Amino acid sequence: MGRGVLRPGLAADRFSLARIEPSGPLALFAEYYWIVRWDLRGQAPYEQTILPHPNVNLVFEASGAGLYGVDTSLFVRRLSGLGKALGVRFLAGGFRPFWGAPVSQLSDRVVPATRVFGPLAEKTRVAIMAASTDAEMVGGAESLLFSCLPEPDPVAAQVASLVALITSDSSLRRVDQLAVVSGMSVRRLQRLFGDYVGVSPKWVMRRARLHEAALRADGGEPVDWAALAVDLGYADQAHLTREFTATIGVPPSRYRSLLLLRSLCAVAGGRFRGRAGLC
Repeated sequence: MGRGVLRPGLAADRFSLARIEPSGPLALFAEYYWIVRWDLRGQAPYEQTILPHPNVNLVFEASGAGLYGVDTSLFVRRLSGLGKALGVRFLAGGFRPFWGAPVSQLSDRVVPATRVFGPLAEKTRVAIMAASTDAEMVGGAESLLFSCLPEPDPVAAQVASLVALITSDSSLRRVDQLAVVSGMSVRRLQRLFGDYVGVSPKWVMRRARLHEAALRADGGEPVDWAALAVDLGYADQAHLTREFTATIGVPPSRYRSLLLLRSLCAVAGGRFRGRAGLC
């Protein structure tokens, strides 16, 4: 499922997720298209929790087409019945040329796609929902993006590279370190990230560490939380626990124990349901 999808083992039984790379010049702005399909007919609705990344998403679904800014908390999506959705995950900073204003205006918000793409956004949504294949769905989204493709923005490309560096280099733990690497002042980086990403570089660093912590918790191996805290640059295990709990809602050890319990319930077909509220 990838980073950000919490409890991916359980999620894999509820929906499918495909990722498709953008074509041609769209790769300068979009990271990938994602397509989610689910069939929960005759089953209880399912709620999937996402630990968001520093990316804007354009989403087409039955209820409408919307632009999702960076969500600084958790994002929860409820799935029921039969359905599908297509999203365009823009590169960090990659939506700024389309938006034409500071991306921080979108943070923790969802706005109608028609605000940027006009009436064609709704026509595209209808076509995507009627499409029978992933290729047809992606083709509809690409046609919309090509219809208003902005000029390449070298600053957006620079920002995307900085965010990629943060997420790939665990030794970058402070904004002043990023300032040295980038050759920019801390103040300049803060303004740049607010304008193009929608959140601060410090937020991106913290979120990258939490993604790694959640990924380890979701893995099948036991986790040495004290050692992981050191690896991720936290002051100590208590620091990791506080940040994990503040964002995800439970301490990391509790998160893992709940994951193991729910996995057991899924394997057992729910026969423990009703016994002390286990499932």
